[in-house]
Amino acid sequence: MKLKMTIGQDEYIATLIDSKAVEGFITQLPLKLTLQDYAGAEKISDLPARLSAEGSPPGTTASIGDLAYYAPWGNLAIFYKSSGYASGLIKLGSIEYNAKKLASYNKPIEALFEMIND
Repeated sequence: MKLKMTIGQDEYIATLIDSKAVEGFITQLPLKLTLQDYAGAEKISDLPARLSAEGSPPGTTASIGDLAYYAPWGNLAIFYKSSGYASGLIKLGSIEYNAKKLASYNKPIEALFEMIND
């Protein structure tokens, strides 16, 4: 499954994994979110509804390009730098290329998320 994230003229394509959390995320699409920088490693935004953690590991280590759900806060996280293990972090998928460019957006940014055909 492929997801397109559009920020201004920039498009990012992510491949989503098969999980209950991803199923819940897809039901919220298309979705416009305001992304803010967090910890100098990721862009985050609250989701309109919480996602299921059923069947997910208790946490994960984030890599550059990971699209994840942080269950304790109920927010989406998109990593432009690698990050250590976080309990409650559920990987949803990965941006295929250019995720590091997310670091260049200094202010909160509007992003549109929508499914695309593979």
